[in-house]
Amino acid sequence: MDLKLDAYGLNALMRAEFSQVAGDFVVEDVKPMEVSVRMPVAEKHLRPGGTISGPTMFALADVSMYLAVLAMLGPVTLAVTTNCSIDFMRKPVADVDLIAKARLHKLGRSLAVGDVLIQSDGKAEPVARASLTYAIPPR
Repeated sequence: MDLKLDAYGLNALMRAEFSQVAGDFVVEDVKPMEVSVRMPVAEKHLRPGGTISGPTMFALADVSMYLAVLAMLGPVTLAVTTNCSIDFMRKPVADVDLIAKARLHKLGRSLAVGDVLIQSDGKAEPVARASLTYAIPPR
């Protein structure tokens, strides 16, 4: 299956359709069925204890999978999350960007299933792992 949107196209779509959060996510790399997304960490993403909040990592996982789906299908902006399970594995570094690598395992007509690994930039160990399912609207 061929890519419908590359990194430039996905970043442009985020700015056009989701301007309220587009600055929180930067698509860095796109391959068939895979997307890498950077989240520049800011003060608003932190929680007491010197770490990045769980909701911040959840948002990164969810957006990354959404972008992986759109990379393959094109601008089907009405695709929605139907399931997400996330494991927080270790404390992320508070002053370092997060990197999410989303991978689709199944891309069907009505569902997409995949996973996301999140790491602190420059660190090998993942800080979170998520498994997501997206519903794809009828075309």
